[in-house]
Amino acid sequence: MTRRLLITATALAGLVWTGAAHAQIQIAVAGPVTGNYATFGAQMKEGAEQAVADINAKGGVLGKKLVLNVGDDACDPKQAVSVANELADKGVVFVAGHFCSSSSIPASKVYMEQGILQISPGSTNPAYTDNGGWNTFRVCGRDDQQGQVAGRYIAEHYKGKNIAILHDNTAYGKGLADETKKYLNQAGVQETIYSAYVPGERDYSALVSRLKEAHIDVIYIGGYHTEAGLIIRQAHEQGLNAQLISGDALVTQEFWQITGPTGEGTMMTFSSDPRKRPDAAAVVQEFKAKGIDPEGYVLYTYAAIQIWAEAAQKAGTVDPKKVAAELKSAGPWPSVLGPIGFDAKGDVTKPDYVFYVWHNGSYHELD
Repeated sequence: MTRRLLITATALAGLVWTGAAHAQIQIAVAGPVTGNYATFGAQMKEGAEQAVADINAKGGVLGKKLVLNVGDDACDPKQAVSVANELADKGVVFVAGHFCSSSSIPASKVYMEQGILQISPGSTNPAYTDNGGWNTFRVCGRDDQQGQVAGRYIAEHYKGKNIAILHDNTAYGKGLADETKKYLNQAGVQETIYSAYVPGERDYSALVSRLKEAHIDVIYIGGYHTEAGLIIRQAHEQGLNAQLISGDALVTQEFWQITGPTGEGTMMTFSSDPRKRPDAAAVVQEFKAKGIDPEGYVLYTYAAIQIWAEAAQKAGTVDPKKVAAELKSAGPWPSVLGPIGFDAKGDVTKPDYVFYVWHNGSYHELD
């Protein structure tokens, strides 16, 4: 082969490779694949993989197949920023993530600078969208909405009781605890104890002793299932049979694995169960056929990708800014969560927080 032919063949090979790359759309799911909250990363990954498989089976988006990248932030803010930069380098146009608000908030700044659209399945801190840019959306509610439901419920049902409000000092945990405290106090009820605890510890006996000395009847925890499970288990071990109430970070079977029977009767706020929605029936069957219970944030992640794909299809482009504009101007968007609409900030227009209760190893909506 002559030098001229060799150069031509090389150039053609480059064109073929480039064309193949352009025939695919790079998207991502990002969350805690490892670390203390990896159960939620697993939920997100399951939801994302199924959504991409279903969309690709129907021809993809604008005739192009989706390629799913997975980013592991371990719910660490610094790692989340690194993940965001790595995904930007891969040419990702959309991210379903992150899970922890403390990860979503700093990562969103990277995505905004790099021109990437972000829809979080589970970050509930108001600052994520309040201080966000054109690119921040979520398919879940906010802590000020969730805290209002929790605070008013506690005030109505536990007036005259000794109430402790605890948090883990994270963007999610403290934010949720503070919102719950605000609405509790507005209803004329003052907590007995308001205190932080250190996440990741294994022994909370000193904290439990303090709660026991104060004769606490109700423990409200703004934080994650691992620490909440340990605190209530150790409370029972010390003879403190207080009512545990918490938020949406308890929606995993791992909570019961930590608590065992001491988790019986635990209450938590979360949106109404999407697994029971007619909109999700076919997808739920797909998961069950694989032996997967689409609990927690599985369907929320599925919905984030589903809605993005529909908006891109309608916009006729995957250009992130144009898709973002479409998400806000059109809708509500059909999804496994039901119809979802977004306001000017990127928040859902109809949050629907309800109470769940843990009973015999599983959780269900409170009647």
